[in-house]
Amino acid sequence: MPSFKIDLSSAVVFVATAPTPKVANRQTGEIARDRETGAELVTVGLLISDEGEGNLHQVSVPVTGIDMGLSPGMPVAVTGLRARDWERDNRHGIAFRAVAVTPLAVPAASNGKG
Repeated sequence: MPSFKIDLSSAVVFVATAPTPKVANRQTGEIARDRETGAELVTVGLLISDEGEGNLHQVSVPVTGIDMGLSPGMPVAVTGLRARDWERDNRHGIAFRAVAVTPLAVPAASNGKG
């Protein structure tokens, strides 16, 4: 199924919800895995603000591409964000996937002394 690259070059991205394991099967508790690498997947909520509009997206990321210490409000860089549509059992939506989500260095606050 085709996916579409999302350009975040002019966006500001913050963590909205901390990363949690992505569950593939709620009955067994099985964790979802990347089909290509076999790495476990996590889901993180991201607030993406661009051109005066903010949107909240749940993004799947391989555990190898995320810092599990991310917390709400942290500015982050997102690598390889893609979207694809899905449909199953008369339900449909858009799934978001990224290669990596990493914290951005926040500049030290000025102490007012010049």
